[in-house]
Amino acid sequence: MDNVVNLVKLCVGAENVEDLLEWQGSPRAWGPDGAPRHITRMWPKREAEILNGGSLYWVFKGLILARQRIVRLDEVLGGDGITRCALVLDTTVHRTEAVPKRPFQGWRYLKPEDAPADLAKARQHEDPLPPALSAALAEIGVR
Repeated sequence: MDNVVNLVKLCVGAENVEDLLEWQGSPRAWGPDGAPRHITRMWPKREAEILNGGSLYWVFKGLILARQRIVRLDEVLGGDGITRCALVLDTTVHRTEAVPKRPFQGWRYLKPEDAPADLAKARQHEDPLPPALSAALAEIGVR
C-alpha cells in the first residue's frame, strides 16, 4: 500500500508475546466496543498513513516480536481531564521475525521497509526462543 506508516512501542510490563495475549484477553484492555486498545499521550500527526493499513509493532526485552493492525484512533478523556489517544487494535496478534530495537520512550513511527516480516504461518505457534538467544540471533541477522 502507498502512504502507510506503522508505529513501534515497548510492551511495558510484558516479558513476551504470551504476556501481551494474556493482558489483551482481560476486559481491562478493551474499549467500549470490546476491541483491545492501547492508550498513549500523544496523537500521531500521521493518522491517515497509520489508518491506511499500519500496525503497532511491539518490542519485548529489546526485540520486536509481534504486531497488531491499527483499526482506528479514538479520543479518550483521562481521569485527570487530559485527552489522550487510544490506538484501537485488531484482535489478531501476528508474531514477527525477531528484530533488535533499542529502548525509547513513547512510540515511534516505523516505515514499512524497516518493519520485520510476519513469521510464516507454520511458525506462528512454535515455542518462543529464550529472549537472550533471540536477541543474539537477531544481532547476527538470523531470523
